[in-house]
Amino acid sequence: MNLLTTIKGSMLENYFPEGWDLEKIDECCSHSPEEITERQSFWNKDFTPISCASLSDFDTMMGHEIAMQIRETKEDGRKLVLILPVGPVGMYRWAVFFLKQWNIDCSHVYGFNMDEWGDAEGNTLAPDDPGAFQNTMETIFYGPLGDLTVPEDQRNFATKENLPTYGPKIEALKAEGAKLVTIFGIGRAFHIAFWEPHFALDYDSVEEWKSATHRVAAKLHPFTIEQNAITSFKSRTTMVPARANTVGPGLFLQSDYIIGGCDGAPGRGMMWQGMSLWVALRYGPDIWVPASFMPTLPGKLFFLEELAGPLGADVN
Repeated sequence: MNLLTTIKGSMLENYFPEGWDLEKIDECCSHSPEEITERQSFWNKDFTPISCASLSDFDTMMGHEIAMQIRETKEDGRKLVLILPVGPVGMYRWAVFFLKQWNIDCSHVYGFNMDEWGDAEGNTLAPDDPGAFQNTMETIFYGPLGDLTVPEDQRNFATKENLPTYGPKIEALKAEGAKLVTIFGIGRAFHIAFWEPHFALDYDSVEEWKSATHRVAAKLHPFTIEQNAITSFKSRTTMVPARANTVGPGLFLQSDYIIGGCDGAPGRGMMWQGMSLWVALRYGPDIWVPASFMPTLPGKLFFLEELAGPLGADVN
């Protein structure tokens, strides 16, 4: 007895995105923890998932990876475009630490925050609002870097006015030889940024979907609302906006390198990101599962060891 055998006629029958294959999702999650890093046929040859024994290891290793991209491009005399998330965030403290230790300034870095909360018109929270992603980035990354920080005019945030300029700006920077690196987490609904699975309904082909650079006032899936209520608003669902502005696959799938992170295990055996991790690694590229495309790109995906499972009932 499980969801697959009891969903018919239930309140969940039309809840999930219509393109999800629930049996396939279940199969992705049925493997032993030891199998999590087994290479799949659709993975990029330079894509590697990396298990982290603890949250402190995760934050440090992911932060080091970000700092190394900044350092290497600086030493190569190359501009660096970073598509940046607010979630996960623990790695930024360590990125700042390593950059300060190495005395590497970020004058060559161009930051593009991947998303921001919005309303039906695409209006966003005030930059200094505690819930605003811009406020978070200024507080935990740009501010602490001090004199080494990214210049203010090279920081981009996903307002309804600025988000549509991301594509042309990034295209121009890449034409100058800039490296594009996307840093990301994987959503409960398998999104990247706030690019949700149900957006697939609006495109006639995979190629059309892959060319979409952004959405303003995007409608978020209920999975996403509840994920953020748990992770960012201390369970207070009523504080979570139902819409957001977000980058799309037309930007993050153009990445020269990716740095992913899955740390969704709040403790006491609970987790929200185990299924998200397994499906991203095993499902195979599918526009109804945006995260499934990320292993097709070169880079690393750091994840908490416990997210590998085994996934199932826990009586403890």
